[in-house]
Amino acid sequence: MVRRVVVTGMGVCTSLGQDLDTFWSNLQAGRSGVSLIESMDVSEYPTRIAASIKDFDPEALFGRKEARRMDRFVQFAAAASLKAVEDAELIIGENVDAEEIGVYIGSGIGGLSTFEEQHSILLEKGPKRVSPFFIPMMIANMGSGQVSIMTGAKGPNSTAVTACATGTHSIGDSFRLIERGEADVMICGGAEAAITPMGLAGFCSMRAMSTRNDDPTKASRPFDIDRDGFVMGEGAGIVILESLEHAINRGAKIYAEVVGYGMCADAHHMTDPSPGGEGAARSMKRALKSAGLVPEDIDYINAHGTSTGAGDKGETNAVKLAFGDAAYKVAISSTKSMTGHLLGAAGGIEAIICSLVLRDGVIPPTINLDNPDPDCDLDYVPGQARKSDVKLAMSNSFGFGGHNATIIMKKYEA
Repeated sequence: MVRRVVVTGMGVCTSLGQDLDTFWSNLQAGRSGVSLIESMDVSEYPTRIAASIKDFDPEALFGRKEARRMDRFVQFAAAASLKAVEDAELIIGENVDAEEIGVYIGSGIGGLSTFEEQHSILLEKGPKRVSPFFIPMMIANMGSGQVSIMTGAKGPNSTAVTACATGTHSIGDSFRLIERGEADVMICGGAEAAITPMGLAGFCSMRAMSTRNDDPTKASRPFDIDRDGFVMGEGAGIVILESLEHAINRGAKIYAEVVGYGMCADAHHMTDPSPGGEGAARSMKRALKSAGLVPEDIDYINAHGTSTGAGDKGETNAVKLAFGDAAYKVAISSTKSMTGHLLGAAGGIEAIICSLVLRDGVIPPTINLDNPDPDCDLDYVPGQARKSDVKLAMSNSFGFGGHNATIIMKKYEA
């Protein structure tokens, strides 16, 4: 028997807020979290802006000793996970068996700041001065590892590393684990902290990011004719997935239900999407098929919508391929216009947004969509939030390497 799977807890670390209420309020208001980078000298970089988290204090959360043994992406993963566990009112060992709760937290890039710091030490002071914590701090699976250690979760434990599709793959794979009965509860999502000298330099060299440094809050402008690249963000988005029966038995609140998951590969290019959005369309079609739905059933799509020329046009074409005539009737928004692009954490954040859309009946806007690209002619909810009785929401994530992932969430009905 395939089990129903619901969302019972959520936690965020973002430039728009580190608690759900603040984050959701800022999204509905159409506020941007993008600003000038202050964490390092960016005077020689063509891009000097990002959606940075400036008020995050890991030592207050974990203590000085433990905080120093975690890369920033792991700190984000742990902080958001603990908030999600608290939000779900989970007490591991009491209202959930430790062996039946798993962790699946991904990161597209992993511990980049740790790598940079320790490489500098190697060059300046030699190999004997490299930290013994270098490897366990840097590796991408340590978000899942540390969260299991902190919470005592002893069930399935894994990590997706699929670039910008990571968070959605993590949630989709966790959904499948619970459906099949391999876990009752999963702590899942994504975390990223790549706003570092090398991270910024790499994306700048690709000419992938906006250089609108004089007006940071206007820089991320998905589907707008004047877009000039994405804006990097950082943080984490973590959800608690739970079998419906388990959630009901412990009296948990339920935000939404996960009903579909699709993934596929472009098999085309390292960074460019497949021509015409064919791969992304297949991902959406697979998610619809797995949920037993047709395109007309979907009320809202949280777009990958990164604010790049090829990406936004490709996703528009993909929606048309997957949805046919229904493409012009579905509401779509790119919340990356406000959060920036959190890379491997994007899918986690955007699953949380879909859950809140389903709960509250409010679709957050695509801000900065002042002059729509004629090739991006769908309903991208420009400028202001929209009230709508959304019953089914889709979230898309597409990553370098041609990784595509789509999940579908439903307003919960007993």
